[in-house]
Amino acid sequence: MPSVEPVATASGVHTGSTTPPATQKKTLDSEVFLKLLVTQLSNQDPSSPMNTNEMIAQTTQLASMEQLTQLTTMTSESFALSMRHTAAALIGREAQYVDADGVSHTGVVTSVSFAGPVPLVTIGDENVPLDALSGLTLTSS
Repeated sequence: MPSVEPVATASGVHTGSTTPPATQKKTLDSEVFLKLLVTQLSNQDPSSPMNTNEMIAQTTQLASMEQLTQLTTMTSESFALSMRHTAAALIGREAQYVDADGVSHTGVVTSVSFAGPVPLVTIGDENVPLDALSGLTLTSS
């Protein structure tokens, strides 16, 4: 009898594999889907083969999942680029923010850092996350 490779379920439940739980996949991606499909095909009853319509539907679902994953990645990258563009456009503008103590501050944005996931704008001596700004005004030069 052929051996079946154990797979972690979507809930992360361990199904008997000798692979430590920390290294097992916790999501169902195309690699896991293909392993399941090959296992299903290799263990099917020859007198009752898999319905080709069902296999085509599963393959279509896999293609849709991969396209949605790519779309999500592209959307995230586009959003990050948009935040960077917005932050760069703030240099020389007066911005307001509220600090952790609830005190409102105003100052001119002098620089921008893209080191983290959210750009940081420098106002005076403070680095403020872009999404923490509460207002903007154009300074008169």
